[in-house]
Amino acid sequence: MPHSFPLRPVTDAEFATWARVIADTYGEDRSDEDLARERDTIELDRTLAAFDGDNPVAGTAACTRSLTVPGAVLPVAGVTWVGVAPTHRRRGILTSMTRRQLTELHEGGREPIAVLRPAEAGIYGRFGYGPSSRGAQLRGDKRAMDFRPGTDFGAGHIRLLERATARPQIEAVYERVRLLTVSWPGRTARLWDVRLHDEPQARDGAGALRYAVHREPDGRATGYALYRLTSERDSFGANAGVVQVVELAAVSRTAYAALWRFLAGIDLVPWIAYEAAVDEALPHLLTDPRTVRSSEVDRLWVRLVDVDRALAGRRYSTALEVVLDVQDSFCPWNAGRYRLQADGDAARCERTSAAPDLRLTSAELGAAYLGGTTLTALAGAGLVEELRPGALAHASTAFRGAREPFYPGGWAFPAY
Repeated sequence: MPHSFPLRPVTDAEFATWARVIADTYGEDRSDEDLARERDTIELDRTLAAFDGDNPVAGTAACTRSLTVPGAVLPVAGVTWVGVAPTHRRRGILTSMTRRQLTELHEGGREPIAVLRPAEAGIYGRFGYGPSSRGAQLRGDKRAMDFRPGTDFGAGHIRLLERATARPQIEAVYERVRLLTVSWPGRTARLWDVRLHDEPQARDGAGALRYAVHREPDGRATGYALYRLTSERDSFGANAGVVQVVELAAVSRTAYAALWRFLAGIDLVPWIAYEAAVDEALPHLLTDPRTVRSSEVDRLWVRLVDVDRALAGRRYSTALEVVLDVQDSFCPWNAGRYRLQADGDAARCERTSAAPDLRLTSAELGAAYLGGTTLTALAGAGLVEELRPGALAHASTAFRGAREPFYPGGWAFPAY
């Protein structure tokens, strides 16, 4: 049902009220300190609110971000602050806000893709978003984590540093890793402030954030781990403390192995937890891979704002020429046929009237965009139709990445 609530960006004076309305939809409170910090991360001209009279009752926002995609780094619109007050649900407000947001991105020639991490996975498929990256929530018994004989830990060393000393080294390592790792976002100084925020109320009962930096013998930082310790007891009163690994990055195989050996060796805390890549190397370092168990969660959902610009913006694993018949009722400017050609470091995507090889929606293209979800898997669910024999397998291979895409911030995109 069409609603009668006007949509517009919020002003600086309206921000606190708007932010508290959105936070309340998630059952959260916001202190004045929280709002001041969050105000620094919001671009007011990229917010959108629905108003009932003078009162904001819903909202969304887009953040200017960059993201590593297969073979490239692209600007993306990081969608966040999405919510509708419980008094105004089921009136079409979210649909109107999302359509307005995507239309403005398209008409303004802004980012070719929008990315979000949904609170509820069932909401965004109807808006053309597809689940494009996953995380593996690992939990391991440190007491049984024996590394394979012959594992090369290198000649470097690990030091625990204060934040001010660690930060420039951590930032440098992250930048090297993220340029080569699909689904890792760029971070400005302001975003690093958010990532390393460590006030007691932000710790969720755990200890302070610790900064472990791996250095080579010549002093170069080649890896880091951010982690917290929890002090817990199980139902029998036994120690159930956890090393909560918040983020880990390494530029070499030996630095990676050394960091995990360090974390597994922390005394008096029997468990370790980390949200990792689905194809994380850690289990393969262990004599018994079952020491670490995992469960998968969806993370980044991708929406192709402009199909041609988005598909031409990434690179492909093999040479490819395929005609795609794209269906897109939510963003109708995308509907039609496209010839996608890729060879090495170049890709082109243009409108065509040629006979199509594959038929799919923009949501399936979003799901496959980062190279994790395969077109063949989507076809197995009846979501991609092969119109030319052999086209599906070829295109699926070309879209696939060498590694599973992995966002290192868990639930937090695009906050950092």
